[in-house]
Amino acid sequence: MARPPRSLAGKIVAITGGARGIGAATAAALAREGATVAIGDLDLAVAETTAAELGATAFGLDVTDRAGFTKFLEEVEGRLGPLDVLINNAGIMPLGRFEDEDDRSTTHQLEINLHAVIHGTREAVKRMRPRNEGHIVNIASAAGKAGFPGAATYCATKHGVVGLSEAVRAELRGSGIDLTVVMPAIVRTELAAGLKEARFFKSVEVTDVAEAIVKVLRKPRFEVFVPGSLDAMNRITRLLPRAAAEWIVRALKGDQVLLDPETTARENYEARAAASAPASDREVAG
Repeated sequence: MARPPRSLAGKIVAITGGARGIGAATAAALAREGATVAIGDLDLAVAETTAAELGATAFGLDVTDRAGFTKFLEEVEGRLGPLDVLINNAGIMPLGRFEDEDDRSTTHQLEINLHAVIHGTREAVKRMRPRNEGHIVNIASAAGKAGFPGAATYCATKHGVVGLSEAVRAELRGSGIDLTVVMPAIVRTELAAGLKEARFFKSVEVTDVAEAIVKVLRKPRFEVFVPGSLDAMNRITRLLPRAAAEWIVRALKGDQVLLDPETTARENYEARAAASAPASDREVAG
């Protein structure tokens, strides 16, 4: 007999990068479900505004500061209660040809998109295992299953998140802790400014991703693609010879989505992404 969907009412949920975009939309969706939501974000002022609108609680958070990330979770539990759900959502997507990427951008992407997810996942497991319950949601990307020109390091980090999630899920089998990896297509946020559309798979709204997260928290499963048609495409292309699969991607212009975006449209986002890892920058400078 299938289990009934779980209620999210009263669940303590922490979301990294929760002030804007997918994080804010997910916080809103979970608040409507009755969850108690903690928003962690580098931009505390925006996080406080978002939290005030939702009845959530805001915390300052630089996910590249390991000690600070741990303190964030400690403060969430101290103020709100034991952590039921951690959503590792914070991420950046600087774009450009691989040979033009500087070391600082590479480090930022690794620190925010991958190392922070590793640290957050580990800290959540430590808190959830003694209670034999909890749910960790790692936001990856369709780029975690494929390689897209113009975003080589970004793809590498998202492949890392998928691989991490696969391995940790296996370690957690029978523990009562669920782990989900969410893989959206391009999402219509500031992160997607100046990007092209593929012929078949269109970009999605933040609410689409938020609804998928709520659904998987109510009825857990491991892999979630947004839109769901990405799952079918991923399965089909992996059954084909590489040359045929790559031909399909080119025919749908999937290889052009992240390559050579409109730079003027991305200026504000790229500047914010470049300033998004202060702890990482201090370590390099030191």
